[in-house]
Amino acid sequence: MVSGKSAPRGRRSGGGANSTDRQTERRLQVGVGRAMAHHGELLQGVFEGADGKLHRGLITLPLAAQQSTVTFWPGGKGGIRTRPTDRRKAARAAALTLELLGFANVGGDLTIESDIPVGHGYGSSTADVMAAIRAAAAAAGATLRRSTVCRLAVEAEGASDAIAYGDQAVLFAHREGRILEHFGGEYPPLLVVGFRTGGARPIDTLGLPRARYDGQEIEQFRVLRGLASHAIRQQDPRLIGRVATASARISQHHLAKPRFEAVTDLAEAHGACGVQVAHSGTLMGVLFDADEGGVATRTTALAKTLRQAGFKGIVTFAVNVDGVFLQ
Repeated sequence: MVSGKSAPRGRRSGGGANSTDRQTERRLQVGVGRAMAHHGELLQGVFEGADGKLHRGLITLPLAAQQSTVTFWPGGKGGIRTRPTDRRKAARAAALTLELLGFANVGGDLTIESDIPVGHGYGSSTADVMAAIRAAAAAAGATLRRSTVCRLAVEAEGASDAIAYGDQAVLFAHREGRILEHFGGEYPPLLVVGFRTGGARPIDTLGLPRARYDGQEIEQFRVLRGLASHAIRQQDPRLIGRVATASARISQHHLAKPRFEAVTDLAEAHGACGVQVAHSGTLMGVLFDADEGGVATRTTALAKTLRQAGFKGIVTFAVNVDGVFLQ
């Protein structure tokens, strides 16, 4: 249970006398919020910001087919309760949102429904947190900017990702909750065959030690950032695939994925653009140009090969593609 706190300086507060609290509560309605999953990253590392300093950042690969839906039921002063009962980060996110919007002393219940697997790099916790923020805002009849949603998510969880920006491609400082660079467009059209290595156990992603990159890797990130920007502007799946593969190779020095080289060989054999990973999870994905002829046949063949090789959680999904594609 996370109770609402007194509003810090600079925030509006709905606290005060009991009559004020009752009036505040009557203004709240049942609110619903949603947030999608992601499938790891296309690029993750450290990058120079506008301030000339290095910041940890990433380009998220969205997975819109899976999501968390949160319903906020206002009532009482007993803090924010959740179902399931162990979602403390979502409860804190809702409390922070209500505090920001002037409802600091209002409690209620969060019902969390999600089909996102936990602990593999799908962003399940972040999706719950962002959906809770949106549900609390909806209950107050308010809308929040994406930047505000991200800031609240980091305050509630300690880190976040760029799923609040949907299909907009951004380089995002995930421990600061802000954009380092907006690439000014959507992702290139991709089909992704995603999977986990057989026997991979869930990981406490926020509990992992932060990767310590050396000077050579930091220079590689600078180059990869420029290539990613070009790939997005030109809608070039092949180039974004090369960026993702290079980032995944760097990640092998910090959180190695079993059978990584075998996966890259399979990707090449099936005419893929590249390989991406969850840099703090167990996920891997093979990227295809969604507009190439015969791509559906090749993704189906790869999925079958991966299944026979013992990989788990195999799914094929689309990013920035017309129509619906999910296997």
